[in-house]
Amino acid sequence: MSESKPRGEYPGASACGSSADETDPPGRHSPADREETPMNDHRSLGRQLGLFGTDPLIGAGLPYWLPDGAAVRHALEEYIRDAERRAGYRHVYSPVLGKRELYEISGHWSHYSDDMFPPMDVGGEQVVLRPSLCPHHALIYRSRARSHRELPLRMAELGGMYRAELSGVLGGLNRVRSIHLNDAHIFCTLDQVADEARAALDMIRRAYEALGIRPARLRLSLPGPGGKYVADPGKWRRSTAVLREVLDGSGMAYEAVEGEAAFYGPKIDVQVVDGAGRESTLSTVQVDFHQPERFDLRYVGADGARHRPVMVHRSIIGSVERAVAHLIEVHGGAFPAWLSPTQVAVLPVAEAQLPHADAFLRRCAERGLRAEQDGPDRGSLGARVRAARLVPYQVIIGAAEAAEGRVSLRLRDGRRVDALPVDEALARVEALVAARRVVLWDAEAAAPS
Repeated sequence: MSESKPRGEYPGASACGSSADETDPPGRHSPADREETPMNDHRSLGRQLGLFGTDPLIGAGLPYWLPDGAAVRHALEEYIRDAERRAGYRHVYSPVLGKRELYEISGHWSHYSDDMFPPMDVGGEQVVLRPSLCPHHALIYRSRARSHRELPLRMAELGGMYRAELSGVLGGLNRVRSIHLNDAHIFCTLDQVADEARAALDMIRRAYEALGIRPARLRLSLPGPGGKYVADPGKWRRSTAVLREVLDGSGMAYEAVEGEAAFYGPKIDVQVVDGAGRESTLSTVQVDFHQPERFDLRYVGADGARHRPVMVHRSIIGSVERAVAHLIEVHGGAFPAWLSPTQVAVLPVAEAQLPHADAFLRRCAERGLRAEQDGPDRGSLGARVRAARLVPYQVIIGAAEAAEGRVSLRLRDGRRVDALPVDEALARVEALVAARRVVLWDAEAAAPS
């Protein structure tokens, strides 16, 4: 058995884990919110909130995204792409199809074909829906000669892939057949691997802080007896040693578990638990000596000779589907403001304030804030406040506010902010959203209602 460290808490509100290719704290919402929208199964809550749906004519395991769900997904995708750009990643696009031969070379066909869709005969060639992005990225890497000066080369893509999951295991967004993975592959020298793995873990930590979620545990996933693994003990020893070095140096507690490795190498998994107590992987960091050899990847070193790079696979938020499923359950629909489908609810007290509400709504749109207006035709102010209980910022515009060019803010957690000039209120909300903070307001700026 592999040696394991005692289970411990991952420092900070962060984590790393994802489906390789695929108890949490309550969300930041008021007790009233928790009573009316409990943190239950994301499948029922997601439908209640109008985030996603399914249809038998589309097929099992193939959910569609409704406008509010698409807004959450877009915000998540924009965050991760921005974080990757800041970390020196270059983004690419690659097709969701590939020749069967491609996956024979990568090893997926021999180790993973049971989870792949059957080949399609097209123009005398067999083409398959890809189960993973790494073979495509390996080909992009080798599309031209590479120098050691280019390394580490960080290549990222938020791309689609397909898994032939059995009908019995499909469920909501957690287990689907069409997956959109936040994937990246770092081509580097052996001396750079540990630093790149550490940097990936740090990106995961920051992402989890912004998302307001925490992991159940960290796992070092190793091969186990009887599995379909690449038979090269030397490569397994080297890659496992690197990941142990990274984890030991991080000071984070982890457990080593056999039988959970990718077929080509070990990985660091960050495990999360859903509302039913089921554990799954959200983000991963993997070290791969196998595919660079299979695709004969090379770079020219400082000595003028050709050398083999190492391939680090890493996923910060894992699949978009599984990430959103977990966020729904963690926050009970009360997402951090930057992720919320509607960030500002504009609530004019009476019809006389409708023109002022319309003007405020336009100002929100100009600043890129997602805002909706609920006018007095939809009920009393109290009823509209309750209907907007999951919206981070509720803007009340009464006669006094309209006359003075000010707005009163009610925060989702029940706090109230004294009336502010329109420009100041918008600037402060915009800044909090742009910073992708979990807090709704600076503590000194709002008083309990």
